[in-house]
Amino acid sequence: MDGKADGRKPTARSPTTWPGHTGERPRGLGIPSGKGHSPSLAPWAVNPEAPTPVRRLLVVGAGIMGAGVAAQAALVGWSVDLYDVNQGFLDRGMASLHHDLEALRERGTLSPEERERAESRIRPTLSLECARDAQVVLEAAPEQLGLKRGIFEELDRRAGPETLLASNTSSLSITALASATSRPERVVGIHFFNPVLRMKLVELIPGLLTEPGALARARAFAEGLGKTVTVSQDVPGFVTSRAMAVLVNEAIWMLQDGVATREDIDQAHRLGFHHPMGPLELADLVGLDTLLSVLERLYTGFRDPKYRACPLLVNMVEAGRLGRKTGQGFYPYGAPRPRARVVGSPPP
Repeated sequence: MDGKADGRKPTARSPTTWPGHTGERPRGLGIPSGKGHSPSLAPWAVNPEAPTPVRRLLVVGAGIMGAGVAAQAALVGWSVDLYDVNQGFLDRGMASLHHDLEALRERGTLSPEERERAESRIRPTLSLECARDAQVVLEAAPEQLGLKRGIFEELDRRAGPETLLASNTSSLSITALASATSRPERVVGIHFFNPVLRMKLVELIPGLLTEPGALARARAFAEGLGKTVTVSQDVPGFVTSRAMAVLVNEAIWMLQDGVATREDIDQAHRLGFHHPMGPLELADLVGLDTLLSVLERLYTGFRDPKYRACPLLVNMVEAGRLGRKTGQGFYPYGAPRPRARVVGSPPP
């Protein structure tokens, strides 16, 4: 049985609207840089020949990625249900997205009224009954194949027959996830990047049986959030995680071997390659446990020793030093920000 929201009054929703009527392509966060402006209307929302615009989204998993996607969708006027397996995870997820939206307000990108309206469109829930009303369901659970397959089995039973089922996985097989459902043709990978509100890229990954129409709907969904889309084949790590994992893992090997200090390794990448942050800083942002799971997936999938995880990375994960989310990784960060993780599949 689904958990109940322990009697808590549901968050009020604003009517689902599509602010703005310019028809211009959204950019960056999906909102203009000036104060007091509403997000641009997604271009396909005014095109009768384009896919039906998404108006209701279910995000399964209130962790840092799920909360970020929920905030991004709410900013452009969509109603969002944010699901997790207990109230504590939901509370931390809502605190995380509030923090992110408040940061936009402090920078002048968002007015106080726009922040309040965005948050009012997000309803935290302990029940998956809302899956039947969603046009898109995005799974944002940890990178564990068995866990994600269990979630997709449950969503397949609860979601409407035309609902697009998507995963935010950064490395796992979309075909394997789709095989847990009776609708593999409507399952697709929609890979967002952290932090969601700042990163412009979304990587789309069709599974072996994904229909072109489902991929088109996924593209419309992502572009409606103001993102730029790339498409990858369903291979381990896709494009971005495969390249990132090798770069960061090699930097960790250099640190372990004493080639340079952590600061000099990161400085060399920032100034030598014009990267916005160094590889060790990036590892702390992504999460060392996530990085390790990607490397393990790549090593298993390709049987290539270049993907073998550095022992220092393995030891840090075993020690619980996972990066920013735990307050300590390759660098110290103090108290971790409030974040949540789905730690079990949804109850039957």
